[in-house]
Amino acid sequence: MYSIRIEDSFSAAHKLKGYAGDCENLHGHNWQVVVEVSGGKIGADGLLIDFRELRKMLKEITGELDHKMLNDLPAFHDLNPTSENVARHIYRALVEKLSACERVKLSFVRVFESAGSSASYFE
Repeated sequence: MYSIRIEDSFSAAHKLKGYAGDCENLHGHNWQVVVEVSGGKIGADGLLIDFRELRKMLKEITGELDHKMLNDLPAFHDLNPTSENVARHIYRALVEKLSACERVKLSFVRVFESAGSSASYFE
């Protein structure tokens, strides 16, 4: 098996609904995103997937989140924009973009809302 890992970041605000604490108030993070894909077969070019291609796909997704109020986005109208749900949102959007890459499977998406706090999503 082979795996490729990339990272990206975006800045966004949110407030947690139904949370009893400071995070129920409007606040922001400089989110860090880690994505790993895997597969058992590389192409004739020796690549599982080009880093640039994968990074471009991720950037399209994080670009829609960057400098936004997450609570106002359609993806989070009925979902609390927690780190867990942000990771799931990015995961599912990236799975769609990767659907044409037959030899690549998305392993996980991990989001950090701060240096020591992260949430991951995988299926």
